[in-house]
Amino acid sequence: MRLGAARGLRERWGGAGRVTRWTAAAGAVAMVAAGGGVAWGVASGEPPVRALHQRIQVVDGPKDDQRVWLDTAFFRPVGRATGPAVLLAHGFGGSKDEVRAEAEDLARAGYAVLTWSARGFGASTGQIALNSPDYEVKDVRQLIDWLARRPEVALDRPGDPRVGIAGASYGGAIALLTAAHDARVDAIAPQITWYSLPDALFPNATGEGADAGVFKKLWAGIFFTGSGGDQACGRFLPALCAMYQQVAESGRPTPEAVETLRRSSPESVADRIRVPTLLVQGQSDSLFPLDQADANARAIARNGAPVSVVWYQGGHDGGDPETERIRGLVRDWFDRRLRGDGDAPQVDGFTVTRAGGIDSGSQQVVVLAASTGRYPGLNGAQRRTVPLTGPEQTVHNPAGGSPPSISALPGLGALGGIGDLGGAGALAGQLPADMPGQSAVFDSPRLTEPLQLTGAPTVRVRVQGEGEVTLFAKLYDVAPDEQASPARRLAAPLRVRDAGDGREVTVTLPGMDYRFDRGHRMRLVLSTTDMGFATPVKPATYKVRAVSGLTVPGVPSLTTPAAPVPAWVWILPAAGLAVAAGILATGRRRGGGAEYDPSLADVPLQITGLTKAYSNGHLAVDDLSFRVEKGQVLGLLGPNGAGKTTTLRMLMGLIHPDAGEIRIFGHRVAPGAPVLSRLGSFVEGPGFLPHLSGRDNLDLYWRATGRPAEEAHLEEALRIAGLGAALDRPVRTYSQGMRQRLAIAQAMLGLPDLLVLDEPTNGLDPPQIREMREVLVRYAQAGRTVIVSSHLLAEVEQTCTHAVVMSRGRRVAAGPVAEIVGSGRRLEDAFLEIIGTGGTE
Repeated sequence: MRLGAARGLRERWGGAGRVTRWTAAAGAVAMVAAGGGVAWGVASGEPPVRALHQRIQVVDGPKDDQRVWLDTAFFRPVGRATGPAVLLAHGFGGSKDEVRAEAEDLARAGYAVLTWSARGFGASTGQIALNSPDYEVKDVRQLIDWLARRPEVALDRPGDPRVGIAGASYGGAIALLTAAHDARVDAIAPQITWYSLPDALFPNATGEGADAGVFKKLWAGIFFTGSGGDQACGRFLPALCAMYQQVAESGRPTPEAVETLRRSSPESVADRIRVPTLLVQGQSDSLFPLDQADANARAIARNGAPVSVVWYQGGHDGGDPETERIRGLVRDWFDRRLRGDGDAPQVDGFTVTRAGGIDSGSQQVVVLAASTGRYPGLNGAQRRTVPLTGPEQTVHNPAGGSPPSISALPGLGALGGIGDLGGAGALAGQLPADMPGQSAVFDSPRLTEPLQLTGAPTVRVRVQGEGEVTLFAKLYDVAPDEQASPARRLAAPLRVRDAGDGREVTVTLPGMDYRFDRGHRMRLVLSTTDMGFATPVKPATYKVRAVSGLTVPGVPSLTTPAAPVPAWVWILPAAGLAVAAGILATGRRRGGGAEYDPSLADVPLQITGLTKAYSNGHLAVDDLSFRVEKGQVLGLLGPNGAGKTTTLRMLMGLIHPDAGEIRIFGHRVAPGAPVLSRLGSFVEGPGFLPHLSGRDNLDLYWRATGRPAEEAHLEEALRIAGLGAALDRPVRTYSQGMRQRLAIAQAMLGLPDLLVLDEPTNGLDPPQIREMREVLVRYAQAGRTVIVSSHLLAEVEQTCTHAVVMSRGRRVAAGPVAEIVGSGRRLEDAFLEIIGTGGTE
């Protein structure tokens, strides 16, 4: 959903063109092919996509008396004469241009795709009616009529095209509403959209409905005043503009406003949506939270239609948009539902993306994607109660509702484009969450085991105050060091009527998927203000008490893999993932394999004649040979471009050599070789989930290998790394040195006989480097072997027992460090002399 001023006219139409007329149910439909309206989209290395830009005239309004021109683009299916059709809708404030890339992807997949700018947006005429059945829904129904007459579109019967609809936010709602009003729609994939617009704009966490809801003033303001046009609330129909202004002045919904918004909601026609539906909803979304997708899912499932639900990390408030992944799911959905392709990937009933953002060291996105066969709803598949402690507390509502507490930052994510907070993300971390004196706090005991929350928690509270009391419920994660962070930057607003003598209500907190670590506490906060909502302007004092624990829903099938390979995928830095994949692909046993030399059974590593050239002709490694013995700490040295990283990647089975061989304990190394289970590695930066503790990150990584827990030797690896109490803190609180040591501990899991580390001291200060040196020396002293690639020659000289020096892909020196250095010299001097002269052996 894009918000802000509507875009101006991006394309100028030249000439009258050719006019063709058809008859449609709602009236005359005319297509004007603009001069120069046929365009070709060509992406590098991909088949061209032909796009026909045109204006289509539609007839709408309650009396079918309004004529509107819709600016459209039609993308013919690539490589096929005909294909199913997909209508691709845009978000609020956008136009057909914002979905062009997705349209081209679908066209290359063999679909006939029609995009359009909704009435009141882009180059289309008319005024915004907020997806009204009398306006926008009629427009889309006539676009389906138009598709039924295109020779490229496959038909179920005359006048009935095989058609699906996808879109996000505003575009998602039109997919749902059109499916209810037009039986020709065969499948839909709405994203981050609403079920009940009045409940979304006037939410009430007590369940009493929009009539008693709290006005979401900032989001409503962006909706109604950010669409461009000449009037105060943009290009809306005058009646909608007047409705908004009345509500904005009073901060309360009128019955007429609730009814108008409900008519533009799937809620009003949910019993008529009977097509396969893929619902994608964002966890970073204060506009349309997860409860909106939940309500859509339950309503459509009651009609007997197949429904799949995806919760991902993005949303209207930013977060990871997972663009390619979501597009892939939509395409898979349509492949099965429109094309009938039984070989297309099956979209599970419920999928949750668990992401830890971008690792600062590796710049890799760390993602967990868990799936299960059935969507359990916000109540989860099972529920447990976590006790809360804290006395009755007095909270104050300030005069004018200012200064307010802050949960989400409505609109900032959307202003930069969905999923791209830019500077707003950093700003969010600096803003105060709760103002002093305005919040009541209730804590759980420290958790004795991790707790995975999936769904919407509930709690019963007692509220006392004069007249109506407005509060905002939020859930925090409190680490062992007492640092509190929001589980999600979302608040559940509630309005409690007749609270003068005290009243108990059940509060439903925002739906989410969040893991609380062992040793952490859950914290319920009830605040009197929130920046995104309208609150009473009169100063007041309330009393608040939690009269029950938190009822926490969970879905165990999302976190318990049914096979050694978990249902989710952890995207580690490339090297670590490939090594883990090698372990998984070959089972849990060490050793084995036909290519085995028993004479090298006790030799950790022998490389013979290793050669690797890349496709551009560059010879990265040239006839490299060396041997490493038990107990050695070997430094692999060389200038940039010497071939060190390529050698390590071949050593870990990531790439094939062109010639030569690598043997670990006598076994030949190849991608997926069983002997790789005896190797631990840290290459190209650590990838950790920042909200998890160090201990839980390691536990999760080991589970990903599929090997038995008793083989991890976790405690021994942790003792060697020497992280102490920091293990139970979230990784986001770690210094760079602590992250590096945690990465070393991860590489040491299973106590591998051969440990390979690429720049393990990168970014560390001198005390941290000294600690890292001690870690490596302790590890090798137990009879294991360590290989370190580093450019810090002074550190190598103090840490390593042996060294191999490379230059231009070849070995130019090898042996004990003391022998390479010689008497009275530093390693740096010897290194410069060796690589400068070509070296001797």
